[in-house]
Amino acid sequence: MKNIVKILGVFLIVTTVMMSCKKDTDPATKDFFVGTYKGSISYDKDESTITSSDGKVTVSKVGETYNFFFGNNIPDITGVKFEKQGDNTYVSVGSGLTGITIDASTLKMLVVKGGATWTADCTR
Repeated sequence: MKNIVKILGVFLIVTTVMMSCKKDTDPATKDFFVGTYKGSISYDKDESTITSSDGKVTVSKVGETYNFFFGNNIPDITGVKFEKQGDNTYVSVGSGLTGITIDASTLKMLVVKGGATWTADCTR
């Protein structure tokens, strides 16, 4: 009986170690691009233009969509959906919100919607 308990104990330890060391987890499934990016940002609508070479964009996720919160009094972009393109790079998809490419270290954006234009060339 003691041998069976020892074998089961070793089996449980080995199984736990193997599961915790699993290396095939795709970092994209861990929302690795949620956070703050800094760099050049701009917004243009009608007669109003806002630009900043030291701006910031904070990316958050709610459910299956992402939100982009800008500094410098630039309106936010919300409800963006993405598709994976290549290794851990995502491109925005959907009506009126195309033109965003993001990965763990860079954010590039050229979005035109409702007569307004947002741009971003940021890193973190």
